[in-house]
Amino acid sequence: MDQDRARALLRAERDDVQNLLKDAETAGSQDRESEVDGALGDVSDAAQPLTAEGMDDAIAESLRTRLDVIDRALHRLDDGTYGRSILSGEPIPDERLEADPAAELTIGEARAAERG
Repeated sequence: MDQDRARALLRAERDDVQNLLKDAETAGSQDRESEVDGALGDVSDAAQPLTAEGMDDAIAESLRTRLDVIDRALHRLDDGTYGRSILSGEPIPDERLEADPAAELTIGEARAAERG
């Protein structure tokens, strides 16, 4: 994949993920405030903000992980190793990089990693 295209795709995704993360963190803060406000009210209603807070926190953690992956891909662009597996050094096909510009493994390696 062309380096300029890869960098543009990665930066665009990074911006999107940062915006989503900001939204998730804001929602989590609001849920924590609702939890505190609801502590004096109905006990059954207090569980709803707690559940939403847990979901928001999980989403935020997933987004932080994705940001880390994107940042590593941008670093690989800078050091000239982008487009190669971080495990084997084998080239990652352009089709895979188009689908996921931050891909770190070939499809076969990713499948093997998922299996354990």
